[in-house]
Amino acid sequence: MAVSSLRAPRAHRSNAVHPGAWWIWALGLGTAASRTTNPLLLALLIGVAGYVVAARRTEAPWARSYGAFVKLGLAVIGIRLVFAVFLGSPIPGTHLVVTLPEVPLPDWAQGVRIGGRVTLEGLVFAFYDGLKLATLLICVGAANALASPSRLLKSLPGALYEAGVAVVVAMTFAPNLIADVRRLRAARRLRGRPDSGLRGLLQVGLPVLEGALERSVSLAAAMDARGYGRTAEVPPAVRRATAVLTLGGLIGVCAGTYGLLASSGAGYGLPVLLAGVAAALGGLWLGGRRTVRTRYRPDVWGVRAWLVAASGAAAAAVMVWSGGQDPAALQPPVVPLAMPQLPLWPAAGILVGLLPAFVTPAPHPPTKPTEAAS
Repeated sequence: MAVSSLRAPRAHRSNAVHPGAWWIWALGLGTAASRTTNPLLLALLIGVAGYVVAARRTEAPWARSYGAFVKLGLAVIGIRLVFAVFLGSPIPGTHLVVTLPEVPLPDWAQGVRIGGRVTLEGLVFAFYDGLKLATLLICVGAANALASPSRLLKSLPGALYEAGVAVVVAMTFAPNLIADVRRLRAARRLRGRPDSGLRGLLQVGLPVLEGALERSVSLAAAMDARGYGRTAEVPPAVRRATAVLTLGGLIGVCAGTYGLLASSGAGYGLPVLLAGVAAALGGLWLGGRRTVRTRYRPDVWGVRAWLVAASGAAAAAVMVWSGGQDPAALQPPVVPLAMPQLPLWPAAGILVGLLPAFVTPAPHPPTKPTEAAS
């Protein structure tokens, strides 16, 4: 009688895509979504993000966050429609849907109403607006589902390492807490004890908090053993230059991003954004000299990472260019009501975002040992 264990082949680290590339790809799709209210283009963006996530996400705890972002996007659309119904809409309309009882308000509340006429044009405008925000949330959720937080932390500049550790610990606390609750509830069911209701919650809560405390103490000990928080001495001039470059770069990034998102600032937005990014990178490079740490097996930015990042950037660039060429196609009018059209070039640019589903390695299913007798 012989027992053998069959395992699926593991992917090499050289095949893994840099986590920063996934974030650039997702931010590119989000930038494309911010430039349009066309529901057909927004639905296409959601479909592209969902297809790539379904094809390339793993079984890691952070990969399960995509469903939560989709539900949050649906909730945003619903809340936006509720506000449009009960608080009115700035869009005038002629197609009356329903007339609600209107609450009389004082003179100082001019422009605000509760109840009153609800028009189809106002509902369509609210739906377009909510769908745009939901698409942005889904794009961010795609990045959270595809990029490993721990690997992203290793790739951060030295100046952002301490802040990155805090963010990663906060992001991984909830999945670990949920896993502990599921494990303890399954153990109580196997022992024939109640796992629901107030009694079950109280008896499960204490072990969960105890496990969270143990993980916190272990994490603190591991961070201290690895020299976390130790800094090197740098000259005062370098510290001042670091502060100036970082602060100026962040201001430039904010101003450039606002210019790109605003319809009237597309001319100056890109140069200011590039200058701000360059200054911020210089400040982060100087600030990293204070951090004494090394990287074990750092992620390599390879050809696949370039292709993933370029696909998201291409979708954003085509959408920005199309906004200057044919803005009416990206912002369909609601007064008068008209069926939105699917413009060719923006749709083609969005479809380029599907490239990561074909150029990145497919995740391996979780290994399950099997027994074979011979």
